[in-house]
Amino acid sequence: MPSEKILQKKKEQVIELSQKLKEAKSIILADYRGLTVEQDTKLRKELREAGVEYRVVKNSILSFAAKESNLEGLQEFFKGPTAIAISSTDEVAPSKILDKYAKEFNNLELKAGVVEGNIIDVEGIKELASTPSREELLAKLIGSLQSPLYGLAIGLNAIAEKQEQPQEAETVEA
Repeated sequence: MPSEKILQKKKEQVIELSQKLKEAKSIILADYRGLTVEQDTKLRKELREAGVEYRVVKNSILSFAAKESNLEGLQEFFKGPTAIAISSTDEVAPSKILDKYAKEFNNLELKAGVVEGNIIDVEGIKELASTPSREELLAKLIGSLQSPLYGLAIGLNAIAEKQEQPQEAETVEA
């Protein structure tokens, strides 16, 4: 039987993790068995740079935290070693990065995910990973808004130049 101190520490971990799960925009579960230290370090570095928290968590703690966060549907995926990637700012980043590395490293296996409270399977993760990021979508929007304005500016400039040329000709003849 674990000591009271150990139980209290585990309860604190559950509370902390359940709070992060509630606030998360995106959560991805993965089985990391077989990754080398170099591969894992590379993966962790890219996730950290994207603002994604990535860590290995005991399935029992994950299970309690999922219950606290109303994510009981994830219970079936808490088998074997489980790493969790949590993003509270970007819905797409964890799936993009983990999907990229799952393709590169055959030993990294995606299990499931949660996006804004909805549980998704591996196919859902891959579909989410293929969508453009928020920054890419904003860039496309700005580009599509600028294009007509640029065309309008060129047209107005051409009209202004056309009107200036006849006026010069009239002053020369007079």
